[in-house]
Amino acid sequence: MSASACRTHSGGLAWMYLSWAQGLDAIGCNVIWMEAERFDPSLSEDEIGRAVAEIREFLISHGLRSPQVALASNTGAALPWDDSGHYLTLDEAAAQSDLFFNAAYHESPNVINRFRRSAFFDGDPGVMQLWLSRGDLVVAPHDIYFTVGETVGKPGCKIPDAGLEWHFMPPAVYLPSWPVVPAPVGGHYTTVSNWWSREWIEWDGKFLSNEKRTAFLEYIQVPKETSASLELSLTLGDSDHEDVARFEANCWNIRPIISKDWTPAAYHRYVQQSRGEFSCAKPFYVLLDTAWIADRTLHYMASGRPAVLQDTGPSSLLPGDEGVIRFRSPSEAAKALEAVEADYDRHSRRARQLVEEHFDATKLAKRMLERALS
Repeated sequence: MSASACRTHSGGLAWMYLSWAQGLDAIGCNVIWMEAERFDPSLSEDEIGRAVAEIREFLISHGLRSPQVALASNTGAALPWDDSGHYLTLDEAAAQSDLFFNAAYHESPNVINRFRRSAFFDGDPGVMQLWLSRGDLVVAPHDIYFTVGETVGKPGCKIPDAGLEWHFMPPAVYLPSWPVVPAPVGGHYTTVSNWWSREWIEWDGKFLSNEKRTAFLEYIQVPKETSASLELSLTLGDSDHEDVARFEANCWNIRPIISKDWTPAAYHRYVQQSRGEFSCAKPFYVLLDTAWIADRTLHYMASGRPAVLQDTGPSSLLPGDEGVIRFRSPSEAAKALEAVEADYDRHSRRARQLVEEHFDATKLAKRMLERALS
């Protein structure tokens, strides 16, 4: 089993890839963690060796039994250090793998076609299908296509299928890594986000913003309408001081994310030190009724943290009134926060139960393999 991944210093994003690797390892798969990207050819063999050792130590520290690491270029071309023995080459990884699980959207057929079977995993439902259908993104053919969007490809869906058959697969969380811990009294409801993505999408003849900043601006007054304390942890630039001042004037706590310090461990501590999650969704997840939920939210819920989220469409997995409460307006958001605070322990227990029932990485890893290899 090969899983295409990303570097391990990327905070919360690394946990999305890691959860699948942990789930696959837990059901007995031999996991190969593959980094497929552009590499600086001036790096020495020793520097590459240290980088690979860091990745392997990261995986072992998170419970993987004997993980292997592979490196590959985006194009599939040989790398300067392929004879060093520090890692598996692309051909070596392909020869040892029954399935290439591509959660990083690598595009080159020269990578995908080396593997016996390949599975594409879409974490951006709606937007991904729009990109593919319009030719804004070109992905090499895979044997099977998974998406976290419950409505993608279903009758009446607003989302084009891009000529592909999409199989619903929820995002995953590896429960042993996210135990329930006591919630801090008086803690913040938090979330973690990129503030800008420079993502504008044409829809119905207009270009619409698909940025978190756009989503949160609509809910800027919510902290003034609730007794709960709200905090945003954001990737901010030097020019964002006006936004920070505007949100702080509306009683938000703003915590800038410093990239070099935002490790997976730092992200883990932050989530578990929060009282819950409060988050808006990118506008197109709402517009297209994708029923999207972030793997980030699952980290909160697994930790026994209730989630108050913007509604992204009808979901068979989220009841909407326990553990996770979803809103469609600022007034609904404030009422949802008050409802959670009024019966916090019940919502905390239900949040954990929901991830155990629907988002357990070991159960989903088994389900994914059964579909991908059939």
